[in-house]
Amino acid sequence: MNRLALLGHGRMGRLVEQLAPDHGFEVALRLDGAANRDGAGITPESFRGIDVAIDFSTAAAVPANAERTAALGVPLVVGTTGWASELPRVREAVERYGAGLLYGANFSIGVQVFYRLAAAAAGLLAGQTDYDAWAYEIHHNKKKDAPSGTLLELKRTMEGAGWTRPIDVASNRAGAIPGIHQIGFDSEADTILLEHRARNRSGFAHGALKAARWMIGRRGIYEFSQVWEEIVRAPRQALE
Repeated sequence: MNRLALLGHGRMGRLVEQLAPDHGFEVALRLDGAANRDGAGITPESFRGIDVAIDFSTAAAVPANAERTAALGVPLVVGTTGWASELPRVREAVERYGAGLLYGANFSIGVQVFYRLAAAAAGLLAGQTDYDAWAYEIHHNKKKDAPSGTLLELKRTMEGAGWTRPIDVASNRAGAIPGIHQIGFDSEADTILLEHRARNRSGFAHGALKAARWMIGRRGIYEFSQVWEEIVRAPRQALE
């Protein structure tokens, strides 16, 4: 089995650990916030024999984690969101050390399909000026970034498909909701509504673990939405 390091051991980290054996991983190292302040737990000794790391820590912790894992030559999968402003710093470190990094706003396969549906709808309606558009999401009350990385990516996807008019964006945080994302288009004639509902967090965890298997031995910087089809279609025997 491949040896996996977990950076962050909250709810997502614990779920990744629970599902790791299904993807051929042994969790060899767990670093929570207290044990890895400013990346201090990422050392040559602690990472000896580690094949890949998954980060579900906090946005503030990602840059130091990425710099330190890059220096050790260990590929990193970042599922944490809210750190996009630090991407140039992270990119510089990964490129300097010739390391590997894969990051994404959402590792759910269903959400990746949803992005493509959103792009198709936005592109088809881009020239129909009687339609307005909106994007909305709601998550559990523990999620810190709002709007979510997924909602921002949905907005970018719609704009990239040719939508040039304003997109009204809104977020809510309440209860224990795993995540609901919605985009809509409205005119005097009708309303078009597209929605993705996560029933639980397992889709995110499975996607991150598939990405970690794919990253073993790879170098370079990848964004999940650009490579997810290759990841999920990779033959199982090629990953053994």
